[in-house]
Amino acid sequence: MRSCATSPKSEAQQATYKTGGKKIFDYIVVGGGSGGAVVASRLTEDPKIQVCLLEAGGPDKSILIHAPIGIAAMLPRKFNNWAYQTVPQPGLKGRKGYQPRGKTLGGSSSINAMLYVRGHPNDYDDWAAMGNSGWAFNDVLPYFKKAENNERGPDDFHGTGGPLNVAELRSNMPIGDVFMDAAMQVQMPTTQDFNGETQEGLGAYQVTQKNGERWSAAKGYLTPNLNRPNLHIITHARASKILMEGKKAVGIAYIKDGKAVEIRAEKEIILAGGAFATPQLLLLSGIGPAEEIKKHRIEVVHELPGVGRNLQDHIDYVVSHKSSSRETLGISFSTVVNLTRGIFEWRKKRTGIISSPLAERGGFLKTDPNLARPDIQLHFVIGIVDDHARKMHLGYGYSCHVCVLRPKSRGHVGLNNDDPLEAPLIDPNFLSEREDVETLIKGVKMTQKILDAPAFDPYRGRPLYPVDMASDDAIEDAVRSRADTVYHPVGTCKMGTDPMAVVDPELKVHGVDGLRIADASIMPTVIGGNTNAPTIMIGEKAADMIRAAR
Repeated sequence: MRSCATSPKSEAQQATYKTGGKKIFDYIVVGGGSGGAVVASRLTEDPKIQVCLLEAGGPDKSILIHAPIGIAAMLPRKFNNWAYQTVPQPGLKGRKGYQPRGKTLGGSSSINAMLYVRGHPNDYDDWAAMGNSGWAFNDVLPYFKKAENNERGPDDFHGTGGPLNVAELRSNMPIGDVFMDAAMQVQMPTTQDFNGETQEGLGAYQVTQKNGERWSAAKGYLTPNLNRPNLHIITHARASKILMEGKKAVGIAYIKDGKAVEIRAEKEIILAGGAFATPQLLLLSGIGPAEEIKKHRIEVVHELPGVGRNLQDHIDYVVSHKSSSRETLGISFSTVVNLTRGIFEWRKKRTGIISSPLAERGGFLKTDPNLARPDIQLHFVIGIVDDHARKMHLGYGYSCHVCVLRPKSRGHVGLNNDDPLEAPLIDPNFLSEREDVETLIKGVKMTQKILDAPAFDPYRGRPLYPVDMASDDAIEDAVRSRADTVYHPVGTCKMGTDPMAVVDPELKVHGVDGLRIADASIMPTVIGGNTNAPTIMIGEKAADMIRAAR
C-alpha cells in the first residue's frame, strides 16, 4: 500500500528552485486536506507549473487511516488528529467542546466516517442568492461529478472516472437493517440516494472507499501523482506566516524540525488549512480584525473584519442504548475475537467489520412537514458512542446521532497568542440561539421514536442516559449536558461581497493580491450535510478558476 509521503526525488528537486536562499514555486498550497490536495493535484496536471504543497501533519502511512474502522482509534485521540478543544460553552453548561481535525495528508478526510454527502441543492442556491455568482447548485454539480467515481455508474447527479471513489458499504452489519425496519415501522421516509433528486429520507450511506479501504482526498488526488516532477510535498511543515510585499502575498514562512524556512510563489498562494487553521494563519500574518491582531502584538498588514467570524458547526446529540446482541460492537472478549476474524477477512476480501465506517445508516428528516428541506440529519452507529468515544463502556450497544443542519448560532476563531505552534481559540457559541435548541429537541424525539420501534425489541437494552421524552425541559437539559459537534466547522473566511466577507466568488482574499482560499472556511452558510464532499468540490472549482486566471 503506497503512502503519500514526499519521495526523495521530490526533495532533491526542491533544492533546485532557489533564489537568494528562498525556494521559488509558481503556486504554494497550504494544507494537504480535502481542498488543498485537490488544488495541488489539478494544478500539476500542467507539467509547466511548479506547485509546493505544505502539510502540517505527516504522511498518511498508518493502517488506521486505510482500514476504515480505524476511525474508532483516531477520532478520540491525538493520533493523526489535532484534537482541539473549544473555549467553555455557555450553551453547553460551561463544558469545553471537542474538535477533532485531521493532522495528516488528506486532512480530515483521512480520519472521518467517509460518508459521501453533498448537502441539499438549495444550500448552494442560497450561496448564489447572497451574491456569490457561479455557486448555485447547477454551477457546482459539474464539479461534484468531475470529482466522483461512483461505483453505481453515471446519471444526471453522479459522475464516473473522477479521483474520488464512492462505493457501497462492504460491511452491512445486520443492526443497520434493523434501523431501517424501525424507520419504516414509524412511517419515516426512506431513500436510496441522499445525493440524488430528493435528499429527504433514511437509508444506507455511500462511502468514500475503494475495495474496502478509505479513499481520502490524499489517496484520490495525491497518491497516484507522487511521481510528477512538478508536485513538491513537504510534510510536518507548520505554516507560521504569509509573507507580504505591500498588499501582495509572495510567500510562506513555515517551521519544520524546529527550523524556520521561507518559500516564495511567483503566481499565487492558496490557503487550505480548514475552518480553524486558515483564519489562524491569516491572523498571525496581520490579516483580519485589527482589534484581534493588535491584542497579540502583531502588526496589522490588512484589516479584514470577517476573518475568523461566522463560525458555524452542526450541533449534535447522541442517543445510545446498551444491548445484549453481539450483532453490535462493544467491549468484550467476543468482540476481540470477532475483530481478529474481521482482520483476516478484510486482508483477504476487503469486506466485513474492518471496512465499516461505523455510521452505516442514517439520513435527513424534517421536524416539520411544512419545511422546504430537511433540518436534521441522523447517523446510526453500530456501537455505543459517548463523548466522541472517549468514554468507554463494557458490553454491546448502538447509537444514533441527530444534528441540526442549519444552525442559527454563530461563533468565531481567534488567537490564544502569537505562537504559530499553539492551537487557535475556537468558540462555536453552540446553542446560543433558541431555535437551535428547539430543533434539536424535536430531532431527539424523532430519533427516539425510531429506536423505540418494535424492530429494536430483540436488541434494545437500557438507555445509556435515560431521558423523559415527555418533557421538553428534560430533553433540553440532556442536550445541554451532552451535545457537541458532529465535526463540520465552516464559514470563518466566508465568501461574499458584503463587509464581513473574506473572499470574493473567485475565492480571492479581499484587498490582498496573490492569495486565495480553497477550503470549508469559505462557505457562507454550512451546507445541510457532511462537509467533506463539498470541500472537495470547492477544491475542484478553485483549481479551475486559478487555471483560468493564468
